[in-house]
Amino acid sequence: MIKPDAVANGYTGKIIDQIIQAGFSIQAMKYLRLSRESAGAFYEIHRERPFFNDLVDFMTSGTIVAAILVKENAVADFRNLIGATDPQKAAPGTIRNLYAKSIDANAMHGSDSDENAAIEAGFFFSALERF
Repeated sequence: MIKPDAVANGYTGKIIDQIIQAGFSIQAMKYLRLSRESAGAFYEIHRERPFFNDLVDFMTSGTIVAAILVKENAVADFRNLIGATDPQKAAPGTIRNLYAKSIDANAMHGSDSDENAAIEAGFFFSALERF
């Protein structure tokens, strides 16, 4: 998912190009604005953490781009492509190194496992939208 900060700063096209150049194919993609309810549901795992409300505020502050990406070893390769959560610690040339401003406004979300990738794809896309 391309987060609101990166979309608002005009980085969507550059990020998508970098994803494609890294060998990913896009199975599904859409622009949307999350409601507080949907952002809260997506980040439910963080509900008890002190940053939860700020995260929901940020994720509802503008448009996001949700996508399903396909590639062999997709989760690990995508996490390498986006870089560390803290853009100051992200490797040079990674998406977060290039386009993120802070740990909070870090440009991208990437699933951390194949299982979560399937759950998150289902959150944003119905089966019919994937084909």
